[in-house]
Amino acid sequence: MTENVWDYPRPPRLEPVGRRVRIVLGGVTIVDTDDALRVLETSHPPTVYVPPAAFATGVLADADGSSFCEWKGVARYHDLSAGGTSASRAGWSYPRPTSAFLALRDHVSVYPSRMDACFLNDERVQAQEGDFYGGWITDDLEGPFKGGPGTRGW
Repeated sequence: MTENVWDYPRPPRLEPVGRRVRIVLGGVTIVDTDDALRVLETSHPPTVYVPPAAFATGVLADADGSSFCEWKGVARYHDLSAGGTSASRAGWSYPRPTSAFLALRDHVSVYPSRMDACFLNDERVQAQEGDFYGGWITDDLEGPFKGGPGTRGW
């Protein structure tokens, strides 16, 4: 089934991913889970959030800085490391999300472009252009997608 990101809601919706999520960094599988959530927002590819317990031990470390999402609240950032590779501020989470997104509490999302690979089932995802939103693009998605040059005001 094809999904068009322009049919996604605003404000965004939170739902189970419904597919196996795998993330590879430094040649090491750091996540392999069927228990993940996705955020769907108009014009964006889905952003995937994984429970912290699904990450391999020692992969996540808190990083400096924060950002604010009008829908989800204040995000904190995480450095990820595995297999001799480090990815600075490549993940983020919401320790105290807004009431509409309470299920996201402490779940971690990563920028696919900063990992070796991210998979939904056996499909390798493409990173959302611009790396601002961290969307996961699969073959069943239609755009255009917000994120590239000139699209921030969409």
